[in-house]
Formats: sequence, C-alpha cells, structure tokens
Amino acid sequence: MFKNLTVDILLVEDNPCDLELALDALRRHNLANHIQVARDGVEALDFLFCTGEFKDRKSPDRPKVVLLDLKLPRVDGLEVLRRIRGDPRTHTIPVVVLTSSREEADITQSYNLGVNSYIVKPVDFGNFTEAVRQLGFYWLLLNQAPIPQK
Repeated sequence: MFKNLTVDILLVEDNPCDLELALDALRRHNLANHIQVARDGVEALDFLFCTGEFKDRKSPDRPKVVLLDLKLPRVDGLEVLRRIRGDPRTHTIPVVVLTSSREEADITQSYNLGVNSYIVKPVDFGNFTEAVRQLGFYWLLLNQAPIPQK
C-alpha cells in the first residue's frame, strides 16, 4: 500500500480544524501534490522510519519538508524532532514547527534540537492560510534540499 509513495510534505497535526485549513491552503495554491498526514507523533515517526502501519513502505523518498505541531498526543513534537535529528536517515530533512505555542521554552528547545523554522499559527483564518501558502512556496519551490546520504 505504501511501497511507492512519494511525499512532498509530511504534515503532523492533531487538530482537525488546523489540519483542514492547512490542507486546503496547500492544495488551493497547487503547492503539494503529495501530502502525508500524521495525526500524532507515533504516526509521524512510523511514516519516517517505515515502522508500525508503514512497515511495508519501501520508498527511499523522504518528505521535502515536515510541518510539525508540538502539542501532539502519544509522542510530542519535540520528541519527534529529536528523533528526526538524531537519525542519519532523516537528520537533513527540513522541519518547520507550526504550532500555537508561544512559550519561550518551546521555541528555545526547538532551535536547540535543530528545527529549521518556528512559526506560531495565526489565529485568523486568512492569516493562517497565507502563512501555510508561504511555507509551502518556500520549502517546496525555493529551498534547495540537501542530497540524501546513502
């Protein structure tokens, strides 16, 4: 089922409203044909490391970017970020924290763990949509991705 899945964005979000807004913004602006959604930290890690429900995923393709919420069930976003950066197979994948947390500790810890960008979700629908559009445009079209190590 997941053997040949190419993913542009791994969107890790547990809030159904924020998830739909982000998906709508990305699709409306034709920024991502292939989006994988993970609704908690375990699902995100399973996808990235081909374990759990994604154990049959054989694709060597990595997402071009991970959009990561911090406040997730089962495994929080900071732990997901820690594991992404701690594994040579995933440590160069760009990770953008997209969260409602303005807590200084979350911001500091995210950057200490190697996040590429930290963005607080705008409360306003239009601003949220525009922020996601700009994220997609930058990370999918402008950013030059690193060459994966073999």
